[in-house]
Amino acid sequence: MKKGEIYEGTAEYIEFPNRAVVWAEECADADGGDNQTGFADADGCDNQTGCGKKTKVIVKNCVPGQKVRFVINKKRGEKCEGRLLEVIEKSPLETESYNSGSVCGYFGKCGGCVYQSMDYSEQLKMKETQVKNILSEVIKGDFGFEGIIGSPLKEGYRNKMEFTFGDEVKGGELALGLHRRNSMYDIVTVDGCKIVDDDFSSILNCVCGYFKDKKLPYFHKMTHEGYLRHLLVRKAAKTGQILVDIVTTTQMQFDMSELSKKLENLELDGKIVGFLHTFNDSIADVVKNEGTEVIFGQDFIQEELLGLKFNISAFSFFQTNSLGAEVLYSKAREYVGTTKDKVVFDLYSGTGTIAQILAPVAKKVIGVEIVGEAVSAARENAELNGLSNCEFIADDVLKALDNISSKPDLIVLDPPRDGIHPKALEKIIGYGVEHMVYISCKPTSLARDLVTLQERGYRVEKSCCVDMFPGTVHVESIVKLVRK
Repeated sequence: MKKGEIYEGTAEYIEFPNRAVVWAEECADADGGDNQTGFADADGCDNQTGCGKKTKVIVKNCVPGQKVRFVINKKRGEKCEGRLLEVIEKSPLETESYNSGSVCGYFGKCGGCVYQSMDYSEQLKMKETQVKNILSEVIKGDFGFEGIIGSPLKEGYRNKMEFTFGDEVKGGELALGLHRRNSMYDIVTVDGCKIVDDDFSSILNCVCGYFKDKKLPYFHKMTHEGYLRHLLVRKAAKTGQILVDIVTTTQMQFDMSELSKKLENLELDGKIVGFLHTFNDSIADVVKNEGTEVIFGQDFIQEELLGLKFNISAFSFFQTNSLGAEVLYSKAREYVGTTKDKVVFDLYSGTGTIAQILAPVAKKVIGVEIVGEAVSAARENAELNGLSNCEFIADDVLKALDNISSKPDLIVLDPPRDGIHPKALEKIIGYGVEHMVYISCKPTSLARDLVTLQERGYRVEKSCCVDMFPGTVHVESIVKLVRK
């Protein structure tokens, strides 16, 4: 096999997160010919009946059972990776045709939902198998794997979207949506996206149409010139409150009052309670807050979770699936067990959701989070919920643990995708608590940290996973560790 050659094969199974294993016959012609000429290849195969030699190729964004055509784009020794060109035959696991009403019209075009065409029960089986296989490689003995819990909603479950301004083709008209798959530059306008409800699409269409009429330039990643950057929308599942934020550069001035009136007059299921204008002149293609102006209303929405209230600002971290978060945190609370008269450390605490769920019967809960804005939100939310036994520290976990005088009785960990810094993990282990609960959005990072935890005297008592992101490659995992 060589880079640039085209092959066909069937996706046999998927390695986390979206790496399909495809076995392809090496003697296939790159041009798709029938190889019946009788001339021998360099390896001596005459291609009359096929040499039978197959090579394992990793091809991203496939569904198990699909017959696909792909081009080899990476080859290192015996390891090959291919880029998907075409789905030749659907998988038996796909329940919808790509053009049917219930599959998003942008499925396969934008870089979001890889598994949307799969029956949801099959998605759950696949994710459950992926997590179990990853954990089984590192966990010693039986670890009481409890399977997977599905999301309460399969569609329209996201409470936050960050849309990008750009164009679908170079020099084309203004687009507003998500990046095209495998592209850093092309944007697909995703009105009708299946992972959000109709209010998101109505707001997207209103904003995109308005700026098209005004002929305002979007921010070009190469030249670093332009005005429009992102549209951020948040909607609370329980209260229906909506926050809209237009992110632009400061390269020009524009009065947002006319757009404000258009948004206020939209017919929506929810209600827009705040419209913001955020400024971002950074070169990086990220949604960044370098100053925000409130055009009307307030700068937060209020969500309810397991009987508690949370004020969520435009840039606060909050689980993007509100109803799924209730499932995830209920399971975490079950793994934590009783907190009566105990001091709990909630490390990588974000806006303090877990801390506040555990606080009502705990002696004290201390949350540590490096993002200052998230800590401010956590403090405000604790006050909103009348919780006086929560303390939130704005610092890196590695540094903060040296300055906390209290000793924990149990620890809850919910780190970012890359897991826990090795030095921080050593300090956490050093407390010698009887048990910990580790929540992870990336099972490979979790598996790496579990190796250290087991070497240092902990064992996995039980674990499970929760699907917070139907249609996508992502899955949350929870592990309960007890000291031997």
